[in-house]
Amino acid sequence: MGHPEATVAPGSGIGANSRRRHVTDSSSVAGRTPPPGIDTTVPHSARFWDYLLGGKDNYPVDRAVGEQVLRIDPDLRDAARADRGFLLRAVRYLVGERGIRQLLDIGTGLPTANNTHEVAQATAPECRIVYVDNDPLVLVHARALLTSTPQGATAYLDADVRDPDKILQEAADTLDFNQPVALMLLGIVNYIIDDAEAHTVVKRLLDALPSGSYLAISHPTAEIHGEAVDASMRHWNEHGGTPIRHRTRQQVISFFDGLELLEPGVVSCSMWRPNTSEIGVPVEVHQYCGLARKP
Repeated sequence: MGHPEATVAPGSGIGANSRRRHVTDSSSVAGRTPPPGIDTTVPHSARFWDYLLGGKDNYPVDRAVGEQVLRIDPDLRDAARADRGFLLRAVRYLVGERGIRQLLDIGTGLPTANNTHEVAQATAPECRIVYVDNDPLVLVHARALLTSTPQGATAYLDADVRDPDKILQEAADTLDFNQPVALMLLGIVNYIIDDAEAHTVVKRLLDALPSGSYLAISHPTAEIHGEAVDASMRHWNEHGGTPIRHRTRQQVISFFDGLELLEPGVVSCSMWRPNTSEIGVPVEVHQYCGLARKP
């Protein structure tokens, strides 16, 4: 884990959605030399997720394990897209209907279209967003691309989710912790294997936030499409990067203890307030999500 540092960048949002391109050179992404500190011989979760979402910022090693995992669990790409859809709907709801103007997005991953700050600032340009990740490739792209509206702010912290005190200390340069904050923990708590540690991290982050703040979580589960999901997780943990774990719906619900869980509760990401006029009848994916308010 690197030393946390914030980059605040004024200006316009990033451009059009990226598309995956075929790369044969293991030392480059779309012909570019990887930044210092990037190991292109080992799969990495952020690049793997980028591959699932159709991004271009991944390497042959990430695509290879991605193709292997998708052969085991063909629904994983749908789960990744549903997770992204939950992020977009939750941010629009928080900013547009609940008046949230500050968001702390931990485990942001590689930038793509409709990043958290773009969605938030499209509704309220004065929104202030702090992204947190500890992947060097994410850091390079975030510094270059995650730009804010002039009225708001966008910052990036190079930090690990397991160090909430450092995150909170650095995020205070951009966020006012006397005002409500939306804490976004999407697809990140599953990297904290130990239940007690996971609850300690979430509680420490929430304790620093005032009444009226919100917690959004998404988390993979084996309760839906069980055997394939378990097998794909085992394959990733053996051949991929940072190990992950699944949790049950009740285990995910437990992270919201003491909060006011909003309807429809903890559900499959595709089932959380879906826009059926756009996607039709949603199909369950093996990724739970929920949104709750701190009283």
